[in-house]
Amino acid sequence: MTPLQKSILNAVKRRPMTLRELQNNLQVDNSRLRTTVSAMVATGELSMRNGTYVPGFATYENAAAPNTIPCTLVKLAARFGFASRDDGEGDIFIPGRALHGAMPNDKINVKLFDHPRVEGSSEGEVVEVTVPNNRFAGTVCLSEDGRMAVEPDGCRDVKFLLAKQGSEGVHLGDKVGFLITHRGNRHSDHRAAVVEKFGSSDYASECAKAILYGRSVRQEFPPEVLEEARAYDNATIDPAEAAKRLDLRGIPIFTIDSAETKDIDDAISLQKLDDGYELGVHIADVSHYVRPGSALNEEAFERATSIYYADKVIPMLPTQLSNGICSLNEGEDRLAFSCLMRLDENGEIRSYKFVKSVICSRVKGVYKEINALLEPEEGVDLTDLKTKYEAVLDQLPTMDELYRKRLVLRKARGAMDIESNEAKLVMDENGRCIDIVKRDRGTSECMIEEFMLLANQCAANAGRTNKAPFVYRVHEAPDAEKMEKLSATLLACGLNAKFKNPIPTQLELAALLDETRGQPIQIPVHTGILRSMQKARYAPQPLGHYGLVLADYAHFTSPIRRYPDLAIHRILTEMLNGVSASQLQRDFNEFAQQASEKSSKQEVAAVRIERDVEDLYKAEYMHNHLGEVYTGTVAGITPRGVFVELDNTVEGFVPAAQLCKGEPQVIDGVSMLDPLTGKSWMLGSSMKIRVAAADVALGRIDFEYMVE
Repeated sequence: MTPLQKSILNAVKRRPMTLRELQNNLQVDNSRLRTTVSAMVATGELSMRNGTYVPGFATYENAAAPNTIPCTLVKLAARFGFASRDDGEGDIFIPGRALHGAMPNDKINVKLFDHPRVEGSSEGEVVEVTVPNNRFAGTVCLSEDGRMAVEPDGCRDVKFLLAKQGSEGVHLGDKVGFLITHRGNRHSDHRAAVVEKFGSSDYASECAKAILYGRSVRQEFPPEVLEEARAYDNATIDPAEAAKRLDLRGIPIFTIDSAETKDIDDAISLQKLDDGYELGVHIADVSHYVRPGSALNEEAFERATSIYYADKVIPMLPTQLSNGICSLNEGEDRLAFSCLMRLDENGEIRSYKFVKSVICSRVKGVYKEINALLEPEEGVDLTDLKTKYEAVLDQLPTMDELYRKRLVLRKARGAMDIESNEAKLVMDENGRCIDIVKRDRGTSECMIEEFMLLANQCAANAGRTNKAPFVYRVHEAPDAEKMEKLSATLLACGLNAKFKNPIPTQLELAALLDETRGQPIQIPVHTGILRSMQKARYAPQPLGHYGLVLADYAHFTSPIRRYPDLAIHRILTEMLNGVSASQLQRDFNEFAQQASEKSSKQEVAAVRIERDVEDLYKAEYMHNHLGEVYTGTVAGITPRGVFVELDNTVEGFVPAAQLCKGEPQVIDGVSMLDPLTGKSWMLGSSMKIRVAAADVALGRIDFEYMVE
């Protein structure tokens, strides 16, 4: 920094100054002063505020703040980034010049600016990269001077030159995995080397492989895990172990899943009593096979969840367990962990007990087939289906009856039923997406969900009332500020959303959900309510579940694909063995804490992967429908444009420039007005569009507005 620059900076630190005031204060040539000030603004050493100059973002002297703040860089674009504070106190905006080459998932130290550009915001500069992340996926492109480069996924307009060695056979548009081999002080100084070649970015399947690589997803099982799993090749249950358990093989137990399911966690049985019902929910006893200290357990803990995308799965456990000895396959004896519940004639839980059991599923039920039996269509021959389900057919009407009673109770307590608009991707033999259909939930899907919920509720109650360390599924009450914004948005949509208290009751929100169900406004309202909620997570404390309106809730029913379920099976097993509460605390306190934290983190990562990969396949499908015209629903409004959702759940973007001749006016976040033409568009309104572009690599779809 030159002596003049230091003098200018010292002057504006004392008080904001105009250019004339600086000239009078420093007694320096006007032309030289203007040139120096302009250069200091360009480098961030000065900022203009209300006609005066103040210290800029590159002047990070803040005596009141800690020296540096440990963070993780979570977002990177060409001209800015965001760092998430490790202490959980929110995000810090990092201007481009202050990034100093930091990359997503780098562990960094950040110094806050004394004078952020936006008053009251957190802005800062990366002063050190403590743990670099050098593994990325990206798309091969050309640099500005025509050399081979790579653009990391999620970092638009950030490009690194590729080293010649290792980039042989790589073509423009290829999806690759790469390592940063050299880091400079700016992103443009970084150099990269290709280490994995996936194929053309025109194909969603290749882009999906890149996403998995870039996010370090564990796809292959380590040798020691596979070695343990091989012990269960073509395994059958141990007769000596079965002899110790409650034998339920004489009861007509069966499973209900989608037709393609191979990892079957749960089975059910139901008996009508004179004064109510006996419901059995029978879950694969994975904890019998996956023991503490084993390689199988360590790997399952690290993965924490299976990842399902398109027509593929990355399982938490090897197939010998997930599709074999643990899966409740039709006609095969299996070890189970059963929750046997007594419910009164209204469907309320009167009592429950957990038992280790041995079962044999009578039939692999399929949702679509069960729905056809429960709600037969006129003229449809169900003879073959009735023959298939003969062993359990008499249970179906009773199950439907109990479900209807449970549904009444669920509505009475205000449990929220948010329409999620899930999509089913239809793939061809080459793994290309050839159709997208909205996934509808029939009676059997909802029925099984309710029965699993009952078992989960009982498991959490057993953990809490026995004062055992536990892994609960918790969903805390929403934030009052978010609810205030939601209320304002819903009121602007013409809905009666004046809540009595800052945090609405579940009944109030459930009423809004029901009021808009099936209406054009359903998509934005249901999505808006969902986004205003806290995220459900795992915790060792019984904090309750706001959305389900339950004091007790845990995940017990899917131990093949979720580690929290496996964790509480292990704890419940010790409770059944008579281990005291104090001993359980000593044995499982730390385990419950670690399992909750790891599982919550891995769940968030898995959901992001599943959504991002789904976007790739949707873009691949729509790329084959470029130029076609559809009518969709306005699902989101921003100053840049509107998001339109089609009936098949595909969402695309229409730029504001196509809609408005004048400067667009966004009103309350629910409508866009063109002041020149008087035209307006509102959440929930229909819009005719043409498919203009579909970028598979980005999972982005652009629509063109069609004037009606």
